[in-house]
Amino acid sequence: MTFVPRGSPSGAARDVVAVRLPASSAYLSVLRSTTAGLAARLDFTLDEIEDLRIAVDEACSMLLPAAVPGADLDVEYELTPDAVRVSVTVLTFDGVQPARDTFAWTVLSALAGNVETNGGTDNRITISLQKARGRAGTEAGPT
Repeated sequence: MTFVPRGSPSGAARDVVAVRLPASSAYLSVLRSTTAGLAARLDFTLDEIEDLRIAVDEACSMLLPAAVPGADLDVEYELTPDAVRVSVTVLTFDGVQPARDTFAWTVLSALAGNVETNGGTDNRITISLQKARGRAGTEAGPT
């Protein structure tokens, strides 16, 4: 895991954490722990932390079946004062993006709010999601 301060268009450093792991479900627990720790650093509520953990796990689970054996799963967390943006990328055989009309995509969208998928010319597929405090299905209130 690396901390990568990167420049933004405004010239200010970005708070980015990049994680590279083998594209195997055996390593998803590392990402769940990383996700929870980073969300806690941003003072997310316990419910928001859990939603984000599940969303990252779901994004990875959508990509792993299409991963080329021996490929890496690259996860980038960009932290802002009120949100975290997570991008999960893996090299696939065919570069086909996940379907957006599935139950898994619906769950992912409900947990994270803003979800996108992108494909590159090199068959890499990325699922990006953004979770802001107090939004995307985690409104504070009595239950």
